[in-house]
Amino acid sequence: MIGERMLEALNKQINEELYSSYLYLSMSAWFENIGLKGFANWMKVQAKEELGHAMKFYDYIIARGGKVKLHEIKAPPHEWRSPLHAFEETLKHEQHITECINNLVELAEEEKDRATFNMLQWFIDEQVEEEANDEEIISRLKMIDSSNGIFMLDRELAQRKEEVE
Repeated sequence: MIGERMLEALNKQINEELYSSYLYLSMSAWFENIGLKGFANWMKVQAKEELGHAMKFYDYIIARGGKVKLHEIKAPPHEWRSPLHAFEETLKHEQHITECINNLVELAEEEKDRATFNMLQWFIDEQVEEEANDEEIISRLKMIDSSNGIFMLDRELAQRKEEVE
């Protein structure tokens, strides 16, 4: 059985992951609206990935005999100044999620909850990858000095496919 403090924190993390999905779906819609379908695809795949993360926490809580309590999901922004701004906001958000995961790890250590500590290691690795992906795209966006470069990157981002775990 999972402890009450850990259960409450994991339920809060489900909300964080669902908000992430919501945010990236909103970004996808914005990219669609400005005609960058490749960027939209990248964000839509990201939104599905974040939903998968929420479900990992959901399944874990159930497996440990806990009760899932879903909370209200706040509305995400729906406009950004530029593709660069959208990805800078994505990186900030992923850094926030990294902090949330780190706080969960600290709580698991405090509670001596080895099972949860072990499960969270996957998320630690995932956050390293998430931040690195965002930083790479931001770096590339900063190097682009023409709209042709944006369209080339858009074409590349259109190739991202959903990964099945």
